[in-house]
Amino acid sequence: MSHEILVGLNVLDDLIYEDYRTAMKPMLADYQGRFGYDFKVSQVLISEGNTDINRVFTLNFTNKEKMDGFFSDPQYLLVKEKFFIKSVGSATIISSYEK
Repeated sequence: MSHEILVGLNVLDDLIYEDYRTAMKPMLADYQGRFGYDFKVSQVLISEGNTDINRVFTLNFTNKEKMDGFFSDPQYLLVKEKFFIKSVGSATIISSYEK
């Protein structure tokens, strides 16, 4: 069994966001995480929040502890500060579940 999250983002700067993805992917692999699906979306018909979403993806980890470790890793937090904060207007965890 694995743990997966479904995420919606409002990406404001595609180039900086791609720098974020490039910088974080080796760390993601270190925590046995991977992207499952990744979509650029042009229209959201229904949303539970007031945030725009133009990117939807899944992140899959071998377990929830690995996911928690990844998102709290000091190196990841530096990458997030350098790239993610500058390129993403909002982030929504749509769902988190065991798969």
